[in-house]
Amino acid sequence: MTRSRFLSLLLLPFSLVFGLIIILRDGLYRYGVLKSVKFNMPVIGIGNLSLGGAGKTPHVEYLIRLLNPYLELGIMSRGYKRKTKGFKKVGPGDDALSVGDEPMQYHLKFKDAFVAVSESRSLGIPLLLQLHPQIQVILLDDSYQHRSVDPGLNILLTEFDHPYNQDFILPAGRLREWRSGADRADMVIVTKCPEGLDESIIPKWRENLDLKSSQRLFFSKYEYARPYNLFTAARADLNRFDNVLLLCAIANESYLLSHLERLGVSVNTMIYEDHHYYTPHEISLVKMTFDNMPKGNNAILTTEKDATRLFLHKEFLLVESLPIFVLPARVTFLFEQGSLFDEEVKRFLLNFKS
Repeated sequence: MTRSRFLSLLLLPFSLVFGLIIILRDGLYRYGVLKSVKFNMPVIGIGNLSLGGAGKTPHVEYLIRLLNPYLELGIMSRGYKRKTKGFKKVGPGDDALSVGDEPMQYHLKFKDAFVAVSESRSLGIPLLLQLHPQIQVILLDDSYQHRSVDPGLNILLTEFDHPYNQDFILPAGRLREWRSGADRADMVIVTKCPEGLDESIIPKWRENLDLKSSQRLFFSKYEYARPYNLFTAARADLNRFDNVLLLCAIANESYLLSHLERLGVSVNTMIYEDHHYYTPHEISLVKMTFDNMPKGNNAILTTEKDATRLFLHKEFLLVESLPIFVLPARVTFLFEQGSLFDEEVKRFLLNFKS
């Protein structure tokens, strides 16, 4: 028996206790003891059953790109690991510490969208609408377990290599609620799919995920663009670098590493836990590790989410002239499902009745 399997068995009693708490909470919502708020405007929720790694942020950005040209968007997030409390509209003076890395990323990339953070979405949405009554659609970031708001369209993500049907509830597994929570989803997206899949997998996945006939199933992957310099925004091709130091603190870096491996990039890694805020000492270690790499045209590569946290060390990084490049990731759908997904979202908006 492997060590991880043995540890999971040891943690199983704690998972059952946690699972009972989840059953009780869901029962309170089901029988109306706890109320889910519905708003008289379209609300789209996007999240996952697991502890992250399903690619939520790029999928939220996909929705922003889809809707932003036509509608005034409000984006509500918890602002995980931020140093502030309560409702806060993300503005020019904010950084990853004050609002969280993901909301900061949305704000930096989509200047005309209204981004806010609040532990309570049911309280945060009215406050955001009070500030910006012109908002026409609300996107709820990582909202699946936050039952206080009932989205009109609920999108659930599950990672291709770690689907929820093969996982178990915390702490023995990585699920934040029982697999049956997937029943609340209107759409399920299998994310981070590998290359070369055939459409024949769709029926098997529907069966394995135990989807209802009304639930739409989609498959997506990442496409990586040319990396850009963190401070100058200058673009570069990865194959021009002799050695790359991958610095990241995301839930699952394996998909990114596979991409770099396919490109034949020589990679060293410095990996931290998801949403980790780098300390000055750790940034010094980054410089030391980079300086000790084989001589050549080298670079430090990171993700867009990490970039918001690295920017907190801007002064040191600029003084040391470290060549930090940010690798953008965009979602694309497999099997020509992109237009179908877009139409489903638009249909929801067109048919919405307050």
